[in-house]
Amino acid sequence: MQQTTSTPSITSTYYQSPLGLLRIGGTDTYISEISFLDSLDVTERGGSFDLQGPIPPMVIQCIEQLIQYFQGQRRVFDFPVHQEGSPFQQKVWTELNAIPFGKTLSYLDMARRLGDTKTIRAAASANGKNHVAIVVPCHRVVGRNGKLTGYAGGLARKRHLLDFDDVLSRCAEPGTLAALA
Repeated sequence: MQQTTSTPSITSTYYQSPLGLLRIGGTDTYISEISFLDSLDVTERGGSFDLQGPIPPMVIQCIEQLIQYFQGQRRVFDFPVHQEGSPFQQKVWTELNAIPFGKTLSYLDMARRLGDTKTIRAAASANGKNHVAIVVPCHRVVGRNGKLTGYAGGLARKRHLLDFDDVLSRCAEPGTLAALA
């Protein structure tokens, strides 16, 4: 008898964040996508945007935590994330999660953390293949001398996220963002 494994069904929904529309996908046990969308293209979903069923509680938790983040009440996301990728990509994504809130890292520093400066281009490529924006903070990786370089959500969003992280990191406690206004 042959055993087969099935991949859990991903349910996607949308959240209008302060930086634009986000598509959030996940299952009952993890989040697999947070992507910026510049427009809703009905051809992406076979001609309609009907939900495939109820939104899993994990996706709802993700949206709640993103709302808290954008309100200055959250710095750490505590839901499980799963992305398909090579062992090297997984290693890069793990390193992204190690970048402290309010800090940045250059692509060269990322390659050093991975153990080989020759992997700089591969590390940049893996960074660009991250499908869980904001939560797996690929926006915190910058070019040499802090120069902004590619971001799937666009450089303006990357700049905003970096500035927002910086402002929040200077707050003594999460939720004190209003005190800086």
